[in-house]
Amino acid sequence: MDKNTFTGLFLIMIVLAGSFYFFKPTEAEINKEQQRITADSLKKAGVAVAPTQVTSTPALPVADSAAMKGPFGNHISGTVQTQVLENENLKLTFTNKGGKILSVLVKGQKTYDGKPVVLFDGDQNKFGLNLNINGKVVNTNELYFEATQSSGSVIMRANYSGDKFIEYVYQLKPNSNQVGFNINLNGLNQVIQGNQIALNWEATLLEQEKSRVKEQEHSAPYYKYVDLNPDHLDVAKDEEEELKEGKIEWFSFKQHFFSAVMIPSIPFDKGTLAVKVSTDPGKIKWYGATMQMPFNQLAAQSYAMNIYFGTNKFSTLKAQGHEIEKQVDMGYWPLKYINRFVVLPVFNFLEGFGWNYGLIILVLTILLKVAMSPLTYKSYISMAKMRILKPEMDVIKAKVGDDNPTLLQQEYLKLYKQVGVNPLGGCLPMLLQLPFVMAFFFFFPNLFELRGESFLWMKDLSTYDDFIKFGFTIPFVGDHLSLMCVLMTISTLIYTYFNNQISGATGQMKYIGYIMPIVFLGVLNSYPSGLNYYYFLANMLTFAQQFMIKSMVDDEKIHRTLQENKVKPVEQKKKSKFQARLDDYMRQQQQAQTKQKKNK
Repeated sequence: MDKNTFTGLFLIMIVLAGSFYFFKPTEAEINKEQQRITADSLKKAGVAVAPTQVTSTPALPVADSAAMKGPFGNHISGTVQTQVLENENLKLTFTNKGGKILSVLVKGQKTYDGKPVVLFDGDQNKFGLNLNINGKVVNTNELYFEATQSSGSVIMRANYSGDKFIEYVYQLKPNSNQVGFNINLNGLNQVIQGNQIALNWEATLLEQEKSRVKEQEHSAPYYKYVDLNPDHLDVAKDEEEELKEGKIEWFSFKQHFFSAVMIPSIPFDKGTLAVKVSTDPGKIKWYGATMQMPFNQLAAQSYAMNIYFGTNKFSTLKAQGHEIEKQVDMGYWPLKYINRFVVLPVFNFLEGFGWNYGLIILVLTILLKVAMSPLTYKSYISMAKMRILKPEMDVIKAKVGDDNPTLLQQEYLKLYKQVGVNPLGGCLPMLLQLPFVMAFFFFFPNLFELRGESFLWMKDLSTYDDFIKFGFTIPFVGDHLSLMCVLMTISTLIYTYFNNQISGATGQMKYIGYIMPIVFLGVLNSYPSGLNYYYFLANMLTFAQQFMIKSMVDDEKIHRTLQENKVKPVEQKKKSKFQARLDDYMRQQQQAQTKQKKNK
C-alpha cells in the first residue's frame, strides 16, 4: 500500500467516526422511538394505550448572589442612612448600619460648657444581636438594615431570605423619656441554632460635667435582679462581672446626672456587664453589656422592652418604676433613709415655692437646726457644766498627779457622781446629729436639681466654684480654690474656737479640732459648692443658736445647782446604767494595776 492510499483510508475513517459521534440519536430520541415501537406492538396485540405524558426535568437554579455571600448576604454592605425621631424630651438619631440608635440628645439640658447634652454618639457605640447561624456567629451590628419611618416610629429590617427576617421597631411617644423597642424574629427558627440569643450593647459615655474626676466617681453600670435591690460595678476601676445570681430585671449605663436604662418586659436570663475608665479627652467611661434571651425555636418570636434616656432626677426615675431611682446614691444605711424619707421630701416641698435653690438650702438648713435645737441645748449645757467643774478637776489632778491615770479617772468619776454630771452628755447630742450632717455629704453631690443652678458668685451649685484658678496643680488642693469651701473652713475654725471656750478643752484636745477643718479644705475643695454652702450655713446657724442659749443660761445658777447636788444624800442620787458600767470598769482597772504592782 503506497503512501497516498494509506492517507485516503485514514481520512475516510475519521469522517465515519465523526459521523457516528455527531449524528447519533439523543437519549430522548431513543426513548421516544422505544415508546413508539412498544405502542405499535401493544396496538397490534389489541391493548389500549394511554396517551404519553412528556415530563421535562427542571433546570437547576442559578446560585443566588446573596447566598454566595452568607447569612443576610444582601445586607452585608450598603450605604449609611440616618433617620430622626424626637419629642419634647429627646432627639434620637438612628442609623441603618446595625439598625441602632446612633445618638441620643437630651433636650433642655446643657453640658458645663453650654453644649447640648448628647449621651453617646458615633460608630464606636454598638448594638445588636449575636446569632448562631449554621455554626457561624452573626452580629447584626454589622448589617445594613432597610429602614422605614412613620409618625413616632422607625422600623429596621434585615432579610435572611424569603419570609425570614429580623425586625427592630422603635417607638417614641410624646412627652416621654422611654423608647419602646421590639425585636421581631420571623422564620429564623429554621436557621438559628441553640435555645438562646445574645443582645449586645456597647457605648462610650461622653463628658458632661465640669469635674471629670467627680463625674467618673459617680458613673457606673447598674443592674437589678428580680426581687433584689439594685447594685453596680466598681466606680473607680475597670471591671467585668457575670450576672448569674438570678433573672435580670434591668440594667443601666449610668453617668453622674444622666442614664440609659434597658428594661425588658421579660427579665433577661443572665448576662455580663463591663466598665472601663476612659483616658481620652471628652470621654468618661466605656460600658458593655451582653444579655441572654431565650429562643424557643418558634416561627415568629418577639422581645419587647423599653429604654429610658434622661436625667437622674430622683422623682423622674421613680416615675419609670422598677426601683430605678435607687441608682441615685443617697449614702449608706442609715444615711440613705434619712435622705430619702426626711431630707428629700422637705427639699421637694420647698422647691414647690419656686425659690432660688440657694434660698431653698438656707431654709432647709434652718429647719434642720430648729429640729435639732433640743439636742444642741443639751450639748451646750453639758459642756457648760464640764467647764464650770474645770477648777475642781484641776485640784484633783494636783493631788493625785499624772502617775496613776486610772486613779485620776476614778476621782473624776466620783466628782461627776457627786454633782450629777454625765461626762459624755455633750458628746451624745452631737453624735445624734452626726448622721444628718453626713447624710448631706451624699445628698447634695447627687441632687440633679442643683445642676446648672446659680447663686451669688456660684454659677453651678452641683460642682465646685473655682473662684481662684492656679493654672497648675497643688498637691492635696488641686488646680483651683473654692471660695465657698474657704468660707466653710474659716467658719469651722471659728466654731471650733468658741466650742473650746464653752467646753473648756485643753491640751491636745484643744488643737485637734483645728486640724480637721484644714483637712476638709483639701477634701471638699472639689466638691459641689452647694454642699460647702450648706456646711457654711450650718456653722453660722450654730453660732446663732449658741449665742441665744448663752444669753438664756446662767453659769452661776448651774454652779449653785452642782454644789447643791454634792450635799444631797447618796440615796437621792440616781446612778445611770452607763455610770454603773463605767464604775465597774474603773474598779477593774484599779484592781489590775494594784495586782501588777504586787507582782513587781
